[in-house]
Amino acid sequence: MILGRYLLRQFIPVFIMASGMFVVLILLIDLFANLPRYLTNDAALAQIFPVSVYYLPKAFAYSVPISLLFAAAHTLGELYARNELTSIFCAGIPFYRFCVPLFCAGIVAAFFSFFFEDRVVIPTIKIKNELSRALMGQSFPSDDSDIVIKTNGGKTLYSVDYYDDVRKALSGISIVEQDEKGKLLSLVRSPQAEWTGDHWLFFNPIEYRWEGNLLRSLPFTDTEKYNENPDAFRRGAVMVEELKAKDAALLVADLKAAGLPFAEAQASYYHRFSFSAVSLVVIILSAAMGGRFKKNILLMSLLTSLISAVVFYVIEMVTMAMARTGYLPALLGAWFPVLGFILLGMLLLRSVRT
Repeated sequence: MILGRYLLRQFIPVFIMASGMFVVLILLIDLFANLPRYLTNDAALAQIFPVSVYYLPKAFAYSVPISLLFAAAHTLGELYARNELTSIFCAGIPFYRFCVPLFCAGIVAAFFSFFFEDRVVIPTIKIKNELSRALMGQSFPSDDSDIVIKTNGGKTLYSVDYYDDVRKALSGISIVEQDEKGKLLSLVRSPQAEWTGDHWLFFNPIEYRWEGNLLRSLPFTDTEKYNENPDAFRRGAVMVEELKAKDAALLVADLKAAGLPFAEAQASYYHRFSFSAVSLVVIILSAAMGGRFKKNILLMSLLTSLISAVVFYVIEMVTMAMARTGYLPALLGAWFPVLGFILLGMLLLRSVRT
C-alpha cells in the first residue's frame, strides 16, 4: 500500500504536466491546420477563439493515452535510474505486482475516457465542427436525394426522390409492399409527404392494389400506417462521431432496418468503446518495455514505449479501415488491436528483469 501510494505520487504530477503539454500541442496543430482557410474567409480572432475553446475537451481526450504512456515510462525509468526498484526487487516484490497501481490507474482512465467522451466531448465537438465549418464557408449536407430503404424485414420498400431535413419532408415517394416471396401486394405513390411527429402525412396519395389479375388504383385511407423515422432517410446528415453512444447504437439499428450500408457506422460505434481501453494498453506497454534495459534506462523506456504505441495505432488504423469497408467484422476490427496488445504486454511483463 505504501509503495503503491509512492508510485502514484511519482506518476500523477508527470501525467498532469504531460497532459497540459499535449493539449496545447493538439490545439495548436488544429488551429494552424485550419488557420489559412479561416483567414481566407476573413474570420476575426474573436470568432476563431471559441473554436479552440470548444475543441479543448477533445484535445484532452486525445492527450490522455499519450500522457499516460509518457508518465508511466518516465516514472518507471526514473525509478530504475535511481536504483529504487533494485531495493523493491531485493524485498521479493515482483515487478508486475509493484505496477498494479499503474494498471488500476489505466482502468480508471479507460472508464473516465468513455464517459468523458460521451458526456462532454460529443456535445462540444459538434459545436466546434459547426463553428469551424461556418468560418471556413463550408456547408454540411443535410438533404439527400434518390433514396431507397427497406423496412419491415424487407417487405416494405421506400423510394424517395428527395428528403428535406429542415422541413422533415419527402418528395416523389413510392412505397412498395410485398410478401415473403417478393410478390407485389400494393404500391403507394405521392408527390409529397411531411412528418407529423408520429407518422407521414401524404398529399394526394394513390394506392395501387391487385384485385384478381388487375392492378387497380384506390383511395389511400390508411394515413397513419407509415411511420418510419425521418432519420432513416438521412444518409449524409449524421456523423457517428457527433452522437452519444446510445444515439449511435440507434443509428446503427436504423441503418440495418432500412437496408442501408451500416458497416462504417457500426465500426465507429464499437471504436468508441475500444478507444477508451487504449489507456490501459499504453500503461501495460510502458511497464513491459520499461524493465528491459540496463543502460540509458529512462531514454530507452520512453523511446520503446513510444515506438510500441505507434505500432499499435498503425495496426488499429488498418483494422478500423478494414472494418469500415466491411472486410473485417466491426467488433473484430475495433477490439483486435486492443486485446492483442494487452495480451502481448502481459506476456512481456512475465519476462521483465526483476
